[in-house]
Amino acid sequence: MEDGMYHLRIDTPVGPLLISGTTHFINAVSFTDEPAVDFPQAPALLLDCAQQLYEYFAGERKIFELPVSQEGTEFQQTVWQQLLNIPFGQTISYQQLARRIHNPKSIRAVGTTNGKNRLAIIVPCHRVIGSNGTLTGYAGGLWRKRWLLEHERTDLFTGLL
Repeated sequence: MEDGMYHLRIDTPVGPLLISGTTHFINAVSFTDEPAVDFPQAPALLLDCAQQLYEYFAGERKIFELPVSQEGTEFQQTVWQQLLNIPFGQTISYQQLARRIHNPKSIRAVGTTNGKNRLAIIVPCHRVIGSNGTLTGYAGGLWRKRWLLEHERTDLFTGLL
């Protein structure tokens, strides 16, 4: 299989997801409202990503084990890497995230970068909330953010702790 860009659309409890990547990396997982499209045969990596997402939604997976790559500045890469350190089922504020990257005055830039994350669910930007505990911006819509947070807090995952 050539190393071009491939796509795979899957149905999930939070609506259709479009997985994009190569034979080496997952480059994007995004919510889509586009009608189903027939894509050429997806490489094994995209199928593995789909399987891991199905396991997550079934309550059988808390951590994704996939090679990922998304383009961004050094600052953005730092923020996205820090998102991976937010424990499953927990949340932090944008302010806490800015502190974790040792740049406490970068709250707005952290929020903007969080919104530019192209790897929904896998790089868990949904776990970042407002300082007062409110749900704030989410590219997939606040209802999806709420659903994902509630899903991670359910008893479904108690056997995985």
